[in-house]
Amino acid sequence: MQALVYHGAHDVRVDHVPDPILQEPDDIILRVTATAICGSDLHLYRGKVPGMKQGDILGHEFMGVVEEVGPKVTALRRGDRVVVPFTISCGDCFFCRRTLFAACENTNTDGRGALLNAKGIRPGAGMFGYTHPYGGYAGGQAEYVRVPKANVGPIKIPDVLSDEHVLFLSDILPTGYQAVLQAHVGQGSSVAIFGAGPVGCMAAACARLLGCEHILMVDDQAYRLAFAQQTYGVVPINFAEIDDPAQFILDATAQRGVDVSIDAVGFEAKGSALETLLTNLKLEGSSGHALRQAIASTRRGGVLSVPGVYAGFIHGFLFGDAFEKGLTFCMGQTHVQQHMPTLLAHIEAGRLHPELLISHRLPLSAAAEGYRMFERKEDFCRKVILTPDLL
Repeated sequence: MQALVYHGAHDVRVDHVPDPILQEPDDIILRVTATAICGSDLHLYRGKVPGMKQGDILGHEFMGVVEEVGPKVTALRRGDRVVVPFTISCGDCFFCRRTLFAACENTNTDGRGALLNAKGIRPGAGMFGYTHPYGGYAGGQAEYVRVPKANVGPIKIPDVLSDEHVLFLSDILPTGYQAVLQAHVGQGSSVAIFGAGPVGCMAAACARLLGCEHILMVDDQAYRLAFAQQTYGVVPINFAEIDDPAQFILDATAQRGVDVSIDAVGFEAKGSALETLLTNLKLEGSSGHALRQAIASTRRGGVLSVPGVYAGFIHGFLFGDAFEKGLTFCMGQTHVQQHMPTLLAHIEAGRLHPELLISHRLPLSAAAEGYRMFERKEDFCRKVILTPDLL
């Protein structure tokens, strides 16, 4: 089959690789009908995340049709059309029973995640196409993919909904939803979202869904901010033009700050020259720029929700400011399976339209060009979906 394979930083290629096979009795083999390039994939593409090996298959946002089922698969049958969550969860461990699926204890037995001070703690869930510290599972930017624990993750999709309507149930839509839900966003809330990329836009859409009327969004790409303003009604703040977005937000909120700030940027946020140097020298793992701005923008007693990925040490993390303001932090990988049914119902009812985010549609054979375009923000690129060439 064809699959997008990692060969090194900024070197991904569509290669011919062996077809996946059933390995466990609760596996399925999925024929992929649509897959997407995620902002998290760009961390791997740039070589910023350790644990990738030459030959690894990328991709954790995908859906398709069930082709084969293992003997212990009871929830699905051949021909079912499903979206697959990016985390792999057993459904029966301590955390899965509490619907904390991203913390599953049984699907990443060989990895350790990104913890630096892990001691003897058990690792969290394995993930598709996202390094060997997260299990080394083959990803879904391919014609076929093996899906373990198939009774727990994949959700069936009605035929009336297109792939584009539901594909983002795999990651970015639940991630944006969890970011606002865990921050208790609702009627009357004020929210500042840092990052107008896919997760930031899904957070804005979900904040609107939950009744939020006042959303500010910070980014340095005018075209992304314009889309978010037109589609989700955000107040755009371009930090290429406004030197201090946090001060702008304070000025807009009577010097009080917003109820909730959402950091949808993560560890590759644009920071100072010092932070860039420290990161390049591997002396710190993450830029703290977006977090500092978010802390400064949030009112006393407010909430800082962090769906953006972080790892390792953070330069200039103003924990004292957060303490002084009495902030609550909510963060972590998304418990996708927990949110998929609710979000699917919202899509079916016409209350959510995640497909509006899509800007580019490419065949899988052009995946490397899609990565290059997405990374460089060329051609007003917001989100790239890939379709296997056989379709």
